[in-house]
Amino acid sequence: MDGLYLADDVRKLDAAAIAGGIPGYELMRRAAAAALRELRARWPVARDLLVLCGGGNNGGDGYMLAALARRSGLAPTVIAAVARERLAGDAARAAAECAAAGVTLLALDPRELAGRIARSDVIVDALLGIGLVADVRSELAELIDRVNDARRPVLALDVPSGLCADTGRVRGTAVRASSTVTFIARKAGLWLGAGPTQSGEIVLDSLGVDARLGERCGVRPVLQLLARELLGELPRRAADAHKGLAGHLLILGGGVGMPGAARLAGEAALRAGAGRGTVLAAAESAVAIAAGCPELMVRAIAADGGLPADSLATASVMAIGPGLGRDVWSRRALAMALAQAVARDLPVVLDADALNLLAEEGSAGGEAMASRWRLPARCVLTPHPGEAARLLGTTTAAVQAERLQAARDLQIRHGAIIVLKGAGTLVAERGSIWLCPSGNPAMAAPGMGDVLTGIIGALVGQGLGISAAARAGVLLHALAGELAAGRGLVASSLPDSAGNGIDRGLLASEVARLVPQLLARWSRPC
Repeated sequence: MDGLYLADDVRKLDAAAIAGGIPGYELMRRAAAAALRELRARWPVARDLLVLCGGGNNGGDGYMLAALARRSGLAPTVIAAVARERLAGDAARAAAECAAAGVTLLALDPRELAGRIARSDVIVDALLGIGLVADVRSELAELIDRVNDARRPVLALDVPSGLCADTGRVRGTAVRASSTVTFIARKAGLWLGAGPTQSGEIVLDSLGVDARLGERCGVRPVLQLLARELLGELPRRAADAHKGLAGHLLILGGGVGMPGAARLAGEAALRAGAGRGTVLAAAESAVAIAAGCPELMVRAIAADGGLPADSLATASVMAIGPGLGRDVWSRRALAMALAQAVARDLPVVLDADALNLLAEEGSAGGEAMASRWRLPARCVLTPHPGEAARLLGTTTAAVQAERLQAARDLQIRHGAIIVLKGAGTLVAERGSIWLCPSGNPAMAAPGMGDVLTGIIGALVGQGLGISAAARAGVLLHALAGELAAGRGLVASSLPDSAGNGIDRGLLASEVARLVPQLLARWSRPC
């Protein structure tokens, strides 16, 4: 089952699988076997396992894993966070099988816990799973904190305990896993919020559940993952191609003292294949932009914010906002650009200060805002969490806590394609939301959003629809970041001692330079 699912929908899939003939205890056995396979593949010399078991079916998975591990010649010990007499159903049956296999079962005792953790080769987290609806209670919170402090390898079953399976929010505290084996379908919270940090490498095992089950029981994913096949929507160029066929991107930005952002957006657009790129900037910034990237055309905007008619006449797409500023000049230029885009039905990408100005105007409300700031029918908004918070009239923390809902709210409010940037960038349009699973922490750096704006604008100019361009642009940008950091693709930098590549110090311009290499790899033959 492709896509990411909410916990309640996974429960429906589980129930449908049982109703379809797979007993619940058999699903538990399959889950335990899948997790044990992952454990042995990842830590092949591990022998002493410490399995932390809660009271529900997640705990049952842990008991079953311990039983299978014992029969395989390993030395598991179970710490039971819930007394065996309080277990019921399949979890109780799994605990009985575990005891019958000769596994040592211990009650949760803080006095000897530290020693048990220190002696373990791998810790298996089977405490809470997807059923968590409140903050972790104190005794389990202490256990989780001790596990995290020990810095031992941790394998989480289904979801790291303490992590909300729907939002990726940490409920007080959460296990930080080295790897998470999730069952039947991918849980959205593993990819949202703190999910990627807490989950480590995520492995899906369907447990043999039919991939068509979701359709039959009316369960749909809440999110789709962006896949590299998206980049195949852009064909390779024909031998007789010329720049006039690849679009003319007009970038409005580069306010007084801020030439860098507009230049980055323009250069990224050219790297992504834009036929022509013109930057409209304040006179004080125009020379610096032209000197930094002579391949860009640069026009100075008049002091009254008026835009050159000849540039507007030939533009096929506009990108507004990189380094634009928030003064009177910027406001006038934005108003004129939006009016022209609406009149000419041009697609537009709005970023950075264009979004801040839109938020300021929106906070004023009234009919004046609606008439002055009408957005084109084909429009992409690319806020980072702070800009999204200003557009929604809330806080950055609130946006980050509920990124999925924030993306939905922005899409409904503005009627545009929304690219909510950050770890796990979301692309939302009416009725559908995609999540980007790629990227690198080193991309948390200045100018990355400007590069993304240029890439999306360039893809629109080359013929992709506004939605496809937003999705492909986000993925292309993230993959270029991975490549630049030496992760996921052919390394372009020396890896660190762990082979993970750099996690800081990456420049946005370095990401832009790698875009042509990825397009050559993934675009389809003409």
